Amino acid sequence: MTRTRRWSAVAASTALAATALVTTSASTSSAAPVRYESENATISQGVVESNHAGFTGTGFVNFDNVTTSSLEYTVTVPSAGPYSLKFRYANGTTTNRPLDVAVNGTLVANDLGFPGTGAWTTYQTITATANLVAGTNKIRTTSVVAEGGPNADSLTVDTVTAAATPVAINGQLRVCGLKLCNQYGKPIQLRGMSTHGIQWFSQCVKTASLDALAGDWNADVLRISMYIQEGGYETDPRRFTDLVHGYIEEATRRGMYALVDWHQLTPGDPNANLARAKTFFTEIADRHKDKNNIIYDIANEPNNVSWAGIKSYAEQMIPVIRAKDPDGVVFVGTHGWASLGISDGRTEADIVNNPINATNFMYTFHFYAASHKTEYFNALSRAADKLPLFVTEFGTQTASGDGGNDFTNAQKYLDFLAAKKIGWTNWNFSDDFRSGAVFKEGTCAGNTFAGTSVLKPAGVWIRDRIRTADDFPTS
Repeated sequence: MTRTRRWSAVAASTALAATALVTTSASTSSAAPVRYESENATISQGVVESNHAGFTGTGFVNFDNVTTSSLEYTVTVPSAGPYSLKFRYANGTTTNRPLDVAVNGTLVANDLGFPGTGAWTTYQTITATANLVAGTNKIRTTSVVAEGGPNADSLTVDTVTAAATPVAINGQLRVCGLKLCNQYGKPIQLRGMSTHGIQWFSQCVKTASLDALAGDWNADVLRISMYIQEGGYETDPRRFTDLVHGYIEEATRRGMYALVDWHQLTPGDPNANLARAKTFFTEIADRHKDKNNIIYDIANEPNNVSWAGIKSYAEQMIPVIRAKDPDGVVFVGTHGWASLGISDGRTEADIVNNPINATNFMYTFHFYAASHKTEYFNALSRAADKLPLFVTEFGTQTASGDGGNDFTNAQKYLDFLAAKKIGWTNWNFSDDFRSGAVFKEGTCAGNTFAGTSVLKPAGVWIRDRIRTADDFPTS
């Protein structure tokens, strides 16, 4: 059974400080957008051209192939507040051509990515959100690589209307006792979805799908699943870090929590990737430390490693994040593929008797309803009275993420999690052929994601349970 959406409109902040949230789609608007053609901007080290079709206005600006080539738009807005800055561009190369974006002399987007569009006649948009002052504003984009910037067609400026989203209501989260609590100190239960591995299914994480997740599913949290091996982070750290940055901004724009998943799986010992993890989380925490919707999941499914080994890893990693983001909540995977040790022949007693020496963190548990029956459920039940827990991954199928759905056992788990206010994210938000992927195969090639017609049976089931989420107490 679904219910009326809990979100309601609230007034947008009118803070004057320039800040930005980089996204790949336009923001929700309350007034007509205004387009500024790049050929009318102030150009430094660039030229107006019209030799590639598809532009608006009379042409586009071709940046010189040097760093510091720039465009400066003069933009007028009626009132101070947050505005979306949508840059329309073409990049016929296969190389990202990032730009710095400054508003009235203040940097609001550092190295904003403008990836290849496939051809110089193919145009796409990249959007940043920044606070503007009433009246005249100077918005400057500056190339930061020797190849210069992309071909710049236009800048569209639009107002942004804030809403009482999960993040707007709950604010900065913290662990209080065994619960995840909101800014009012009240225990809450977050419910949402995990992406599949972004090296394989990034096409499923885009404007239309995330709009559906936030607006149709009423999700509170997006788990961003970045594999380390298996063709993931280790193959191109810069690319994958930038992907995660972008997904964080997309979740932020929609008022969802962003759960950054360091998806180490093989090797199972997280210490094997310790140096990589320090590099990655230092940048993520530094870039997003001023946001209040970031959760750091530092070890997905440790396996074939002792609890002592995981504890050692966590006690090295948590201070790395705390150095940049002192109040960010951290999640740590438990042994036995995040089974509280059960899949490794151990139990939660290993953790209870030797807890991580840190604060404001939670342990994670994973289950697959068709595989993980009484022994796993009982371990979760015992641990929930002793450890702060969050279920960062589960499915209604077997542990392979495939096979028949056991909705009865899955509901038993979810009823328990609701009673204990233990949050969860479901695996997975993709159109993979397996039954655990919520979308029918081929869905991600299109732009229709809302409703149930595009969903597999597991998708219909989990969407309904996300839509009946926590009411988030504030008093």
